[in-house]
Amino acid sequence: MEWRKHWDTLTIIALSLFLDFLIAFFPDSIVRKALGLAFVLFFPGYVFITALFPEKKELDSLERLALSFGLSIAIVPLIGLALNYTPWGIRLTPILVSLTAFNTAFALAAIYRRETAIEPWIPWITMERVKKELEWEESSKLDKALTVILIIAIITSIGALAYVITHPKPGEAFTEFYILGPGSIADDYPTELFVGENGTVIIGIVNHEGRNVTYYVQIWLVNLTWDNTTNTTLIHEMYPMPGWFNVTLPNVPVNIEGNWTPQFETNYTFSIDKPGQWQVWFLLFKDKPPELPPAPPSGNYADTDARNLILEAVNGTIQSLKLNVRVG
Repeated sequence: MEWRKHWDTLTIIALSLFLDFLIAFFPDSIVRKALGLAFVLFFPGYVFITALFPEKKELDSLERLALSFGLSIAIVPLIGLALNYTPWGIRLTPILVSLTAFNTAFALAAIYRRETAIEPWIPWITMERVKKELEWEESSKLDKALTVILIIAIITSIGALAYVITHPKPGEAFTEFYILGPGSIADDYPTELFVGENGTVIIGIVNHEGRNVTYYVQIWLVNLTWDNTTNTTLIHEMYPMPGWFNVTLPNVPVNIEGNWTPQFETNYTFSIDKPGQWQVWFLLFKDKPPELPPAPPSGNYADTDARNLILEAVNGTIQSLKLNVRVG
């Protein structure tokens, strides 16, 4: 076997394995991004076409080039669809392993098919070879113009796609805001207390805003009802609870591959000195907290503009969390 004539398929195998190495040890390398484009958009279609049509007479070079891109765009989603029904799912490592295996398997199949072909197609890129493949000298002016337009279109599409991938649009900016029970799980919340009894929750914040953010957390004790006649929320009592705080957090990229980890968590212990059905509202503000009206003599903010904070929280226009607590 003359390995020199299989330089293209052997190169694809080597580059696929090299990309695996880059992703494992140099994930932020610019070479990874450039090679990843070819790995997804060209290699699968190329080895597939070469394995199917090893004979030179079956397809010319330009057709092979166009089909390599087109089939790659079809093959990769099908592999992803198949992975979706496996225990591994559509994640980086399974996709990388699957495409590497696909490229390697069909590259080896292409080598075997080319060895058994009568007149195998071997891609040697020279200007003379390109002109011969395109039948440049015998082509009419219209055919030459269409060929040039097609080549320009392919190059432009590759360039545009490379730019979009290497300059991705920033992801959605958001903040994770949550409360957990004392056992650091979303359960066993202190929803049944006696007057003066302490209850503890864990308040957590994760910053995915793409910048440093100073967060302000307000905690309110609220007694409210819903008026079915007017379809409005009626706030009867509203008291600020102790323990308001602020914290400045750096941005944390969203990690869809690894396990979720908290960024900021703090224990919050509270007690309620009045019996009844209450709601403890946790309100989150970014960069600057809202101004509050002067404290009423009774301490009840229900008849002040501060009530709008709870109404906005009920309507979902500000980020908030609610804990229903029955105090006996």
